[in-house]
Amino acid sequence: MALRRRRRTFHRRKVCRFCVDSELKIDYKDAKTLRYFITERGKIVPRRISGNCAKHQRVLTLAVKRARQIALLPFTTIHTV
Repeated sequence: MALRRRRRTFHRRKVCRFCVDSELKIDYKDAKTLRYFITERGKIVPRRISGNCAKHQRVLTLAVKRARQIALLPFTTIHTV
């Protein structure tokens, strides 16, 4: 009987960058900041991956959708210029 030891992996808890730094604002006109929260395919990154809290993820999603409507961000990769 071989004893197997399982290593415990430590997962660092992601922290909402908007809660930590009150200087950061979510604005639909700031496409540079919003690009961090969309994938290369144009999908919005979920909060379990981005580390945002629920409140800021809702605001962020609304900002990305508004930026898409006025063509600051692409809907998909086909629509990139």
